Amino acid sequence: MGKLYLVATPIGNLEDVSPRALRILQEAHMVACEDTRHTQILLRKHGIRAKHLTSYNEFNHRRKVGELIGQLDRAWDIALVSDAGTPALSDPGEALVAAAIAAGHEVVPIPGPSASVAALVASGLPTREFTFVGFVPKKSGQRQRLLRELLAARRTIVLYESPYRVADLLGDLAAVDPAARVAIARELTKLHEEIERGTASDLAARYAGTAVKGEITVVIAPPERP
Repeated sequence: MGKLYLVATPIGNLEDVSPRALRILQEAHMVACEDTRHTQILLRKHGIRAKHLTSYNEFNHRRKVGELIGQLDRAWDIALVSDAGTPALSDPGEALVAAAIAAGHEVVPIPGPSASVAALVASGLPTREFTFVGFVPKKSGQRQRLLRELLAARRTIVLYESPYRVADLLGDLAAVDPAARVAIARELTKLHEEIERGTASDLAARYAGTAVKGEITVVIAPPERP
């Protein structure tokens, strides 16, 4: 019976990969990647060659699950990676993990970089209790309803957002709670890494009409108790 390894890879800086992760990538029979071209860059940097790579992403994961479970049934060990960070977190790898467990295969996490955790601990906002929600709805009304529910739970919120929608997200948050304390983490571990902090209303004004590039993680503090 093959094993499914969930291998965390760098979210930017290619040095942020553990020796164990590199060993698993070298030893696994197959590496299932979000983008094979992206993963090849990491493998080449660390001298890992002649690796059997296959794509596994949001566009093909429904048909690929069965194929990969078949390889596990043939006693192949598979390393699952995303383009950046920890696979299966707000990611189609979740379906493969569930299928592998149902088929009786061992699932082994190889921990490492995660944009959500990196942003949370550097935000300066409360970290004892938090809710990770991945990507929020694209429509303003649905997004505002979700933000109200999350803020009512009085836990720090960590979410991902497209750079094309971060200004809209901040506008909706400012409409719900203009005084909410927020940290916007962009391009973590990369050359242009930055973390901007402020209230929802201040950041909404700062980002309005501004073109933003890069990977965005948003951290929102719980409302302060009266």
